[in-house]
Amino acid sequence: MIRLAFVVALLVAGIYGAWPSGPIRHAPGVVAPRDPAQVPVSGRPAFAHDGIGLQPLASFDVEARVLSTRRYTWLGTRYGLGREDALSPIDFALAWGPMSDQQVIDRLDISQGARFYAYRWSGPSPPLPSHVMVEHSANMHLIPASSLVWRQLKRVRAGDVVRFTGYLVSARSNDGWKWDSSLTRKDSGPGACELVWVETVSVAR
Repeated sequence: MIRLAFVVALLVAGIYGAWPSGPIRHAPGVVAPRDPAQVPVSGRPAFAHDGIGLQPLASFDVEARVLSTRRYTWLGTRYGLGREDALSPIDFALAWGPMSDQQVIDRLDISQGARFYAYRWSGPSPPLPSHVMVEHSANMHLIPASSLVWRQLKRVRAGDVVRFTGYLVSARSNDGWKWDSSLTRKDSGPGACELVWVETVSVAR
């Protein structure tokens, strides 16, 4: 009975920890003006992380408004529901440039799930042209480089302006499993998300 109560307490704590806080609002206007910066890297060796080989593809520096966050727990991996969850335990849906404007966000219904991010809008037309929305937002799969980075990522809320640096990577395992980062902000749909090895995190609300 004590063991059962302990397990239940852990599950409740996990659900509470994954429950999103209320989003932070900003005054109208762009709050994250610059596009993500990436520089291709060559000759940088792959490295192992929790039994997975990671190959850096480009250095990456992004400052963006957080539209939504979604955690993925260890339960998925333990019961064979997704190796990705162990490697990248959290996704951020991010926006920059015109998509970081509160007036634009107020017209969107934003959701995350199954390692994707989606939006719907109110009214007969979107708040921005479709290609602008695609090119100024993304769902990013984050791999914390340390326990400190993981703690920092878990504290980030929707509405925060977050900056992180690291590398876009491809992931490989010996049994043939693979996961590759997108290298452009102009794509959408399957394969369009960034897979980011995160080395530093900072937040300005």
